[in-house]
Amino acid sequence: QVQLVESGGGLVQAGGSLRLSCAASGNIFRINAMGWFRQAPGKQRELVATIPSGGSTNFADSVKGRFTISSARNTVYLQMNSLKPEDTAVYYCNANMETYDAYSDHTTTRDYWGKGTLVTVSS
Repeated sequence: QVQLVESGGGLVQAGGSLRLSCAASGNIFRINAMGWFRQAPGKQRELVATIPSGGSTNFADSVKGRFTISSARNTVYLQMNSLKPEDTAVYYCNANMETYDAYSDHTTTRDYWGKGTLVTVSS
């Protein structure tokens, strides 16, 4: 079983900072990319930032210069600075991973999602 477990959400005042973490566990063969998406009330889920294995990071225009993304081992981090009320959303961790099934001796690549962590920015 593969799991993505997020932590670090909470309530913060505008201008403040939060750091989100997401740890992947299970029968992971390879992680191709990890990232963060968010969904505000009444809106569609949108990309926040991604970090591919060995590649360059990618950010939504709305967070460029304020958010950074990094990864270590099977964990991805999102450092959020200068938070604004419009950053309020449920933040979801995403990982494109290859998993190995020893029974079938077969690998499968797919996207996995965490359950989400709520970030609330008060004005």
